[in-house]
Amino acid sequence: MDTKSLCLGALSLGDATGYEIKKIFEEGSFSHFYDAGYGSIYPALNKLLADNLVTCIEIEQEGRPAKKVYSLTDAGLAALKADLSKKPMRDKMRSESITMMFFGHLLEKPHREEILQSYIEYFRDGCDCIENIDPTGQPNGRRFARGLGLAVYEAAATYLEENKDLLLSDDKAGAETNVAEVTGDAA
Repeated sequence: MDTKSLCLGALSLGDATGYEIKKIFEEGSFSHFYDAGYGSIYPALNKLLADNLVTCIEIEQEGRPAKKVYSLTDAGLAALKADLSKKPMRDKMRSESITMMFFGHLLEKPHREEILQSYIEYFRDGCDCIENIDPTGQPNGRRFARGLGLAVYEAAATYLEENKDLLLSDDKAGAETNVAEVTGDAA
């Protein structure tokens, strides 16, 4: 899903400024499963505005630039529904932490411990954040996404805690594998 569709989704929750949409991606519900910043949000909003999928009103503020508040149009809601009706692309997980753990045999043990502890804290903090979202009165889709997010974060934290010895041991077995062995192309 592209940033335009995500902005339409954010605006389906109610009128918002670009800053408020950015906060949804950084600190709100979307922060657990999508990332977008000003560099992609504002171009997306401008394109949506040009395509009449959103409207924008400017609210004057004393001593500050006018605040732009975006609203979803009926055409924007239809476009969002059309985007949501498509088959989703396969999720891709990108993680510097997992990459560093993959090459853990090249790292000193204290650094591996630091990476591992930081990653455990990340998932535990995510659990705390999700648990603080009150599902009462929320649509089933949001309650489902909350539950799935919580299950994934809890499972990851539990795996990291229960298997930390595997990463922290100084065993270098298999450190000399080649590309064919890692990609599964070994004959």
